[in-house]
Amino acid sequence: MIRRQDGDSELLRLDEHRLAKLESLRARGVEPYGGAFARTHQIAELVTDFDRLAGSRCRVAGRLMARRVHGKVGFGDLQDGSGTIQLYLREDRMGPEAYGLWNELDMGDIVGVEGELVRTRRGQISIDVDQLTLLTKSLASLPDKWHGLRDVEVRYRQRYVDLIVNPEVKEVFRRRSQIITGIRRFLVDRGFLEVETPILHPIPGGANARPFVTYHNVLDAELYLRIAPELYLKRLLVGGFEKVFEIGKNFRNEGISTTHNPEFTAMECYEAYADAEAMMKLTEELVAALAEEVCGSRQVTFQGRVYDVTPPWPRVPMIEAVRQQTGVDLRGASDQEAREQAAALGVEVPPTASLGEVVFEIFERKVADHLHGPVFITDFPVEVSPLARRKEDAPAWVDRFEPYVAGWEIGNGFSELTDALDQAARFRHQAQLRAQGDEEAHFMDEDFVRALQVGMPPAGGLGIGVDRLVMFLTNQTSIREVLLFPHLRPKA
Repeated sequence: MIRRQDGDSELLRLDEHRLAKLESLRARGVEPYGGAFARTHQIAELVTDFDRLAGSRCRVAGRLMARRVHGKVGFGDLQDGSGTIQLYLREDRMGPEAYGLWNELDMGDIVGVEGELVRTRRGQISIDVDQLTLLTKSLASLPDKWHGLRDVEVRYRQRYVDLIVNPEVKEVFRRRSQIITGIRRFLVDRGFLEVETPILHPIPGGANARPFVTYHNVLDAELYLRIAPELYLKRLLVGGFEKVFEIGKNFRNEGISTTHNPEFTAMECYEAYADAEAMMKLTEELVAALAEEVCGSRQVTFQGRVYDVTPPWPRVPMIEAVRQQTGVDLRGASDQEAREQAAALGVEVPPTASLGEVVFEIFERKVADHLHGPVFITDFPVEVSPLARRKEDAPAWVDRFEPYVAGWEIGNGFSELTDALDQAARFRHQAQLRAQGDEEAHFMDEDFVRALQVGMPPAGGLGIGVDRLVMFLTNQTSIREVLLFPHLRPKA
């Protein structure tokens, strides 16, 4: 070994043995970093369709995951993106020169082979190789097959190795792709139009969050990475589109946890002439459809517990969820009485907190994590919902919901606020909160208010946290397990 390639561990290392092989190959005229290799099959096809393909010639390529030499006979395990197959190599079939190349290879090398598809005397489906091509010489050792790669931080920092040696990890990301494709298909089939809205925003909006700030030199303007596409998507409803959606990245300059990453994938959709109830139906139908497609059933097993996502899901007002979990009934309570009840529960609230603010704080701290669901929490306080329509019979509350499953909030939706004057007043209140030090409060977006003045039809909106939904449907407890390249602290 001549040096460690990465300070994280001794996982990847360059060694004199492999470097010497590299120079030896080049000296013999063998190019260790070749070009394209025309394949006739994926490995999985050869294995699953062996009875039909047995005896035929095939050309496959992949990474050498194991290598065994017994004199003039060798065996290897070749892995491509679809699966693994055994290689059977004989000097009398390949010739001394080609077999000599086999003797120079290492685990991790990428090769192309050609030969006959056979079953060995021990019953192993194999390729009887007669042609061998080195495509990429690996200079770093992979983990051995018995111990694999288990250090969690190294797995995230070197995801490329994680994907090579841990097949179950690759399967999670195949399912993630399947889920995102399923969301897109579900919405398109229901008449929604997929659109793209800006990532760089002159004014951050659409959620209570602390934004990332950047600067555009030519425009001489401060810009923000978007925290949500909501206000742009609703502008499209003003413009006459009636069903729109977007799947993309949002960015929030906040903490990292098992369910939070500073950049994350979300789906947002809006439907003119709909409301929160329509969006709840859309949510439960979407999750049920994805569960059937990805898990094969509406009965989803997560961490040993079975969740039935079959619609309809219960709808529970937030104030009732607080009563059910804590025994504290705040219906009809005054602001002062609510603050006293919060203190009795050990929940700190500001001395001027309103009833709605108290209900929300108690819910967040004492209730949310206990919601196994699936369940919709409905009827949010107006103070924490600056973009949602007030309930006609209770204007201190809004027609908003959040779906919960396995103790996680996986989305947010509501009947949209279309009253330009009310929206402007709520933005002004948010601006006051910012002035008082609340970095997550909304900015005043005068152009969005102007759009509402033009007139937006009544509408329902829905946002789904794709990463958390993938976690649930793939039985993962950390968001980093469903992000190919999660953010980590820099190495010291």
